[in-house]
Amino acid sequence: MNFDIIKEVRENTPLIHHLTNQVVMNFTANGLLSFGGAPIMAKAEEEANEVASIANGVLINIGTLTSQELKAMIQAGKAANRKGIPVVLDPVGVAATPFRSDAVKQILKEVHPTVIKGNAGELAHLVEIPWKTKGVESIGEGDVEEIASKTAEIYQTTAIVTGETDIISTEKSIIHNKTGHILLTKVTGAGCLLGSIVTACLTTNHPIEEQTLSAVKFYGMAAEFAASQKGVTGPGTFLPQFIDALSLDADVLERR
Repeated sequence: MNFDIIKEVRENTPLIHHLTNQVVMNFTANGLLSFGGAPIMAKAEEEANEVASIANGVLINIGTLTSQELKAMIQAGKAANRKGIPVVLDPVGVAATPFRSDAVKQILKEVHPTVIKGNAGELAHLVEIPWKTKGVESIGEGDVEEIASKTAEIYQTTAIVTGETDIISTEKSIIHNKTGHILLTKVTGAGCLLGSIVTACLTTNHPIEEQTLSAVKFYGMAAEFAASQKGVTGPGTFLPQFIDALSLDADVLERR
């Protein structure tokens, strides 16, 4: 992990434009603020272009997608591409319905994401690899590295497949990350907040391999630290400790 990436985010406080789902907006905003970024939640078609144009990064998350929001997502993504700022696409539950699947196809036709982040089932669907899913959850088994590599190749992007071991596939390499904690799977929106942290790290001036690994590794270490704190007995007590842990220095988490 590159500690300088975390420090740079906190020095610059990048403004991240979130077009994300209703379930996680508050959690995502608080988590990014704790980490050191500045969230703005704007999904209206009438302002999507303008907000993306003043932002340092754009996160597109289709968790509670509507037709109107889809138009805003495409506008924001295209504005970000024109400006040359990072775009992270989180295709939440893309395999669940034809509406979601078609929406992501449309986004990918008009917007070039810097990173596509999702679970194995979501990214497997994007590259037509059979995989068992249940709603927005991935419950299948198979070659996750193949999914990551194929996603990166087909969409000319960096792919992050989240799971017990996170897999990052870039043009140059395959990277594994094993930090994290089971309690993250018991908190709604943990993956969505990770997308926000990744977007913030992408605003720094470092290789994308270091940016993405630093984001997922730091996130996992923060979860491990939070789960180890006195009084944490489950998801409810874990959550505030996790928000606090996201504000800590990376070397503090690593020394844990």
